[in-house]
Amino acid sequence: MTNSYASSGVDIDAGSRAVELMKDSVKATYNESVLAGIGSFGGLFDASALKQMDSPVLVASTDGVGTKVKLAASIGRYRGVGHDIVNHCIDDILVQGARPLFFMDYFATSKLNPEQTAEVVTGIAEACKESGMALLGGETAEMPGVYRDGEFDVAGTIVGILERDRILPRPNLIAGDLILGLPSSGPHTNGYSLIRKIFDGADLYSILPELGCSLADALLAPHRSYFNALYPHLEKAKALAHLTGGGFIENIPRILPENLNAVIHQGSWQVPPLWKLIQQQGNISTEEMYRVFNMGIGMIAIVDKSVAVDFQLSIPEPTFIIGELVEGERKTILA
Repeated sequence: MTNSYASSGVDIDAGSRAVELMKDSVKATYNESVLAGIGSFGGLFDASALKQMDSPVLVASTDGVGTKVKLAASIGRYRGVGHDIVNHCIDDILVQGARPLFFMDYFATSKLNPEQTAEVVTGIAEACKESGMALLGGETAEMPGVYRDGEFDVAGTIVGILERDRILPRPNLIAGDLILGLPSSGPHTNGYSLIRKIFDGADLYSILPELGCSLADALLAPHRSYFNALYPHLEKAKALAHLTGGGFIENIPRILPENLNAVIHQGSWQVPPLWKLIQQQGNISTEEMYRVFNMGIGMIAIVDKSVAVDFQLSIPEPTFIIGELVEGERKTILA
């Protein structure tokens, strides 16, 4: 008997079909800096624009979507996961003040379904284009025996740029600075192992009156990007924090000096109904909710109180003053 790669569970032709299906979406993200992209062994990006900067600093980050991919696979919705991975990475480098340059993705699955793969990568390309970033390259891997049938994973790496003297957080954080919150679009990409446990066996498709949509719609809402809303106004901000895994409790202290606490006033914004449903169904303490989830606030900005109103007016969406900095020992305090 003659063996082939296909007989081991890997279909090279399926990979080629997937590339053909996603090709136009990927090319739509290209700009004049992309010299070689899809089909090349490595993506080429013209970095000559850096010579026009005084002291350019590259910022890189890599991440995944976590177990949200398992929920997406079980429901058969894939494009939103592409937005998830890109926007999560954009927000992670935005908190340091960076503008994204290019993105690289990695998609792995048990058995390659070209349409499914193209849906994910098309979502990635759409999110890249929304923030003016090139999808410079990626990898699609078929790995039978490593992933269970029907399951997949996606990860990505982002590279951005900023001037060295614009790096956030700035060193001038002081007691009295105000904390502004920007709304999240849902759980984003965090807490899904707990979410899946809580709603195991639940009807994900029926419309829930308190949500105004189904659980599937609420839980798979794509992680939003804050780049277009915040980047033009970063000169007014002293610091940003992306409320990802660890919620308020773990993420805000990452940007604080040793002598300051962040006081968060519960009730200073309307917590969306989804979080109340999760807390009730899961019998979760309030402290744990704020440690795991974003509670409807996906990004915070710390600003001097003298510019807070101007900062809020410059942001093209609702924002909330949710707390302030006080003397302390680098902790988040729920008040």
